[in-house]
Amino acid sequence: MNDSRFLQGDGATEWHIVHPEMEAYMRDLIAHTDTAVLLAMEEFARQREFPIVNRLVGVFLETQARMIGARRVFEFGSGYGYSAYWFARAVGPEGRVVCSDGDAANRERARQYLTDAGLWDRIEFCTGMAQDVFLQTEGLFDICYNDVDKSDYPEIWQMARDRIRPGGLYIADNVLWSGRVALQDVHNPVMVSTEAIVRHNQMIFNDPDFDVFINPVRDGVIVARRK
Repeated sequence: MNDSRFLQGDGATEWHIVHPEMEAYMRDLIAHTDTAVLLAMEEFARQREFPIVNRLVGVFLETQARMIGARRVFEFGSGYGYSAYWFARAVGPEGRVVCSDGDAANRERARQYLTDAGLWDRIEFCTGMAQDVFLQTEGLFDICYNDVDKSDYPEIWQMARDRIRPGGLYIADNVLWSGRVALQDVHNPVMVSTEAIVRHNQMIFNDPDFDVFINPVRDGVIVARRK
């Protein structure tokens, strides 16, 4: 098949969710968001093959947070602060983004990047397992954002759903998983992560307390609004 949206990888069929030419078009529309810090963060990800949400998703996250006036965000899995950059811009000087990551080196990278961006004072970056950090953090959140190991997605949803304020959002990345969620054989033992994401998505869409949709940009971003 010659369609550029189709590829093979990791022993499973995968797709580019949005045609690469459309991705490039949308990326050109937000070229004005280029900053030295963002470009450095993205170059680090490219060189290290570190999985981050791309620029399109970053702008989407900031827009979602601004639309609901978010002031308190919890991130399950923060890496070195790329998604936190966008949330921190949205929450404003009085807001707070609680980050979690098991690697202390990622915290230090985030501190450097977000200090350069003038956003570090809006960040509370905790080193440790995301679930443990969440349990140690009290109160409701405007947004709970999930980007941990995919096999943990159902657990994270169950933990987060009751700590999102009415009108708040649950957001998770990679929910289309390069098209693997559309495969019939998601119960194959080598596709544990795929099965977990499928179950996660079904749980959210079947929850009567949330309005839900999936933005198919990059690898799919689910947004669930608590009624």
